[in-house]
Amino acid sequence: MCAASRIGSVFSPVTAQRRPNPSRTAIRNEPEQVAWITGKPPTAAELEYARFAPRTPHYVLSTTLSNAAWSNTRFIKTPEDVAALKAQPGKDVYLAGGARTTSSLVDAGLVDELRLIVYPLIAGAGRALFTGECRRELELREVRPLGGGRTILTYGAA
Repeated sequence: MCAASRIGSVFSPVTAQRRPNPSRTAIRNEPEQVAWITGKPPTAAELEYARFAPRTPHYVLSTTLSNAAWSNTRFIKTPEDVAALKAQPGKDVYLAGGARTTSSLVDAGLVDELRLIVYPLIAGAGRALFTGECRRELELREVRPLGGGRTILTYGAA
């Protein structure tokens, strides 16, 4: 495990400044609306996910939050909780998280596959995805073009 002593300190709660109304999300409340990142309506696959998401369990990694608007939500606090979840029988665990959470779970050795969606958009600001001190070799497993110039890159451990 790399950077184990730092992992507990890198998870940050979602704040009111970053998400003014956490109970409203586009995928949940307005799935047919134009997506802010693309300026276009959602694809058929994105609409399929909008129907799938409410039926699946959700796990929120946070040391401060304790309630959520989504049903089927459970709160976990540490990378060890993620490891325990991963060890349970069942389907894959999918992470939708920010740069620090993703980087921390990669550094902890808890990510088996990394899928990056590349948008043909230069935003001009943002955080680096991988900020840990660990160097991880990755193997490109799949390149899948999507509509509108977007591409999914799928990596696994080398």
